[in-house]
Amino acid sequence: MSQRSCLSVILAAGEGTRMKSAVPKVLHTIAGLPMVAHVVKAAEAAGSGELALVIGHGADEMRKAALKFAPKAEAFVQEKRLGTAHAVLAARVAISKGYDDILVMFGDTPLIDPEALAAARLKLAEGAAVVVVGFRTENPSGYGRLIEKAGKLVAIREEKDCSDEQKKITFCNGGLMAVAGRHALKLLDQVGSKNAKGEYYLTDIVEIAAAQGLDVVATEASFENALGINNRAELAQAEGIWQQRRRREAMLSGVTLIAPETVFFSHDTEIGADTIVEPNVWFGPGVKIATGAKIHAFSHIEGATIASNCDVGPFARLRPGADLRTKAKVGNFCEVKQAIVEEGAKVNHLTYIGDARIGAGANIGAGTITCNYDGYSKFFTDIGEGAFIGSNSSLVAPLSIGKGGYIASGSVITESVPDDALAFGRARQRTLPGKGKELRERFSQAAAARKKG
Repeated sequence: MSQRSCLSVILAAGEGTRMKSAVPKVLHTIAGLPMVAHVVKAAEAAGSGELALVIGHGADEMRKAALKFAPKAEAFVQEKRLGTAHAVLAARVAISKGYDDILVMFGDTPLIDPEALAAARLKLAEGAAVVVVGFRTENPSGYGRLIEKAGKLVAIREEKDCSDEQKKITFCNGGLMAVAGRHALKLLDQVGSKNAKGEYYLTDIVEIAAAQGLDVVATEASFENALGINNRAELAQAEGIWQQRRRREAMLSGVTLIAPETVFFSHDTEIGADTIVEPNVWFGPGVKIATGAKIHAFSHIEGATIASNCDVGPFARLRPGADLRTKAKVGNFCEVKQAIVEEGAKVNHLTYIGDARIGAGANIGAGTITCNYDGYSKFFTDIGEGAFIGSNSSLVAPLSIGKGGYIASGSVITESVPDDALAFGRARQRTLPGKGKELRERFSQAAAARKKG
């Protein structure tokens, strides 16, 4: 089968009206990735070499989005919504190129498993003309039933058209279909409109192919593979299923999730074995974590790279461009953005590090701020190896602090500091004996006078 050519036709013309959104339905995200992009990834994983996206509402927006997640996909516009067979035929030019296998998928079924698609393609390789991916459920109400006879699929019946006996069937249509390329256009062109709306249903090709003596079969997948998204509640349901899959995958690969149900991954999260993730951690797009890291509770991480044996949080925020090297530490209520924290460096608490490099072994005291923005431009702060930044220091970029430099607590540093130098940037302290008592008495008398008045 690996030598067979394959085109995936992805129907992505759904509107966002039922989502109560101006955004096309299939561009709503699961794990940070548009639904239709999940379908594209599944198609590619199942060996589909070419993609045809059939789009409608929001066509321009869909084209722009497609360039990001499917740069080689060819887009076709379904000008009028006249049913699923009509939508597939919008990609006639692509289908006519002579592929061995044609996969027909829906952009709003984001949980399709590549294995389910591969199983359908295998049936095509074995000689089937049409393969329908179905699922079994104890409550089939509302679903089209797969009518089989002698192990072959002979029809798909919508529930309203089923006999009482057929309504008892629990094997249901999942909507995903594989068609032998040599038969695809001939079968599609024979689909006629059979309803008041004048729509053309893709499911009709099952009866058409069976009537011609072609081999039509059904394969079975889990219900999740066929879960279509039509509203925000179903979107949340799909997100939950995706997260459950990913959490299990992470744990089986050697990651410890102390409270799995509270950890949320993105579609591209990479996390190494022996990493421990405490409760209530959120991973946005672009996170890569090596082995042996520890991510403490209530941390929010996106666009960050975390090397082996790093320690992050609790209540840490790593923004895009955060790059933690081996054994670095970013502690509680710290934010790091577009900055390198070199090996063994510590940013322990209540600190903002942005547009900076923290040298190996450096220690950043509580309340330190890299003042990187003047309202118009960003500037860089470079802190050398082994430097010590005292608590409550403001480092006004552009600035460099040399290797082994020492910044006194409470300083505002505006000039670069050489290696091994000590820098103060604060007013000199004055101590006035007895003045504290005098102030208290004065303030007390003033407060009493205000109450009387």
